[in-house]
Amino acid sequence: MLKQAIILAGGRGTRLRPYTTVLPKPLMPIGPFPIIEVIVRQLVYFGFKKITMAVNYQADLIKAFFGDGERWNVSIDYSLELKPLGTIGPLHLVSNLPEHFLVMNGDILTDLNYADFYEDHISHNSLFTISSYCRQQVIDYGVLEVDERLTLVGFREKPKVDYEVSMGVYMASRHILDFVPEDQSYGFDQLMLDLIEAGKKIRVKKFDGYWLDIGRPDDYIKAIEEFDLLKTRFIHD
Repeated sequence: MLKQAIILAGGRGTRLRPYTTVLPKPLMPIGPFPIIEVIVRQLVYFGFKKITMAVNYQADLIKAFFGDGERWNVSIDYSLELKPLGTIGPLHLVSNLPEHFLVMNGDILTDLNYADFYEDHISHNSLFTISSYCRQQVIDYGVLEVDERLTLVGFREKPKVDYEVSMGVYMASRHILDFVPEDQSYGFDQLMLDLIEAGKKIRVKKFDGYWLDIGRPDDYIKAIEEFDLLKTRFIHD
């Protein structure tokens, strides 16, 4: 079975400005590589033979860097959005999608085993699988617990709350396109709500390794610092 991945690389990276004023976010460097090259190298290592990059903003720079993928021993092609289509809308532009395929954001630093994630989705014959990560949010205030009579019944000083969040890495069945409108912006959040409303089962696969979304300046700086320390977790020569 040909393993194909769709990398969503069309965003403007507004949260990462001013870094993205010159370069598109997927080409921002992490160590000696652009973040999207780290992803490409990982996908090739885990057996993916075809990668489609959904591009829009500064698409020519991304195309010029990767070409047809020969340098990385993988077939790379491009799906050009003439207007922003969100995270899921661009899938309608990708021709000849296989029955199951991986979809992911192009700005993620992780040591996820993409082959295992792919096989887990296939083995469960899932319509859609989300790779999730537990993030902890610290509330910087003393939290008051108040009853209906406005009487204090409990108090927690700077409590920590755990959230299961999407990593921006998904496995999908081609049948999700039945729910995705054509030629309009349509995001992951909209798809999830529509699938839930339709009674469709969405699988969540928890991951407890390393994951960082470099979409914010603080996280981008953290990724640069930690990549040098943990390089062998991300790059498999």
